[in-house]
Amino acid sequence: MNVFADLLPKSKPSQSAASGPRIQKNRRGIEIKSKREIEIMRQASAIVATVLKEIMEMAEPGMTTADLDHYAEKRIRQLGATPSFKGYHGFPASICASINNEVVHGIPNAKKVIHNGDLVKVDTGAFFNGFHGDSCVTVRIGQVSPEADRLARVAEEALFAGIHQVKPGGTLLDIAGAIEDVVKANGYSVVEDFTGHGVGRNLHEEPAVFNFRTRELPNVRLRSGMTLAIEPILNAGSKKTKILSDKWTAVTTDRSWSAQWEHTVLVTDDGFEILTDRTKV
Repeated sequence: MNVFADLLPKSKPSQSAASGPRIQKNRRGIEIKSKREIEIMRQASAIVATVLKEIMEMAEPGMTTADLDHYAEKRIRQLGATPSFKGYHGFPASICASINNEVVHGIPNAKKVIHNGDLVKVDTGAFFNGFHGDSCVTVRIGQVSPEADRLARVAEEALFAGIHQVKPGGTLLDIAGAIEDVVKANGYSVVEDFTGHGVGRNLHEEPAVFNFRTRELPNVRLRSGMTLAIEPILNAGSKKTKILSDKWTAVTTDRSWSAQWEHTVLVTDDGFEILTDRTKV
């Protein structure tokens, strides 16, 4: 997850840049993965997909976000990988767990209890044989309200609308436009403070994969072998967010609820492959 303000040229630090989590500066440019590297990324991403699928099945009222984090770390290591997030720029956990009006980067906590009706965004990554996989799900806890269910559903629809624009010769604006159209047609707002990113040897690589139409970031043309973390975030209310005092957790400024889904996606010769596809594990 890139911080949008960090990606823009500026003469002085913005509030988001000063308080938000830092992105890893990758000087290698946009990397085209080899067949060998793609196969390793398939394995890393399958580990992520497996762990998230299991968390979606096990999460229930009364558990804490620390319970989910401990389970994710244990399973990632059992599957032969290491957690991508733990220690990344000082982040203390293996997952980000963000509940309801928390947008991204929620820190798991043994005192943070999950309740019936919550939407819990669980984002995690696995580092395997030198490469990362990265994905996020929005977990419906127990019986959620129709409004919460619709928010989560539309967020996932927006993700797949963007993914279906992925092909050689396509552009990042194709992805962003498809996502934005779904979000706005359903009366929600796209969070602009955070973007997706390339992923591979580094958890965060070029390019920035934005979820809204903009001329402020490069509109990269896609090539076979690129690997992208596409991750739209929708708010039920305003798109505006703020960072809490823990320097990580982003929340909506109007306390409206938020939903997010993410996949690691490979650009293939004739389209795309979802490397973190949970239906294949």
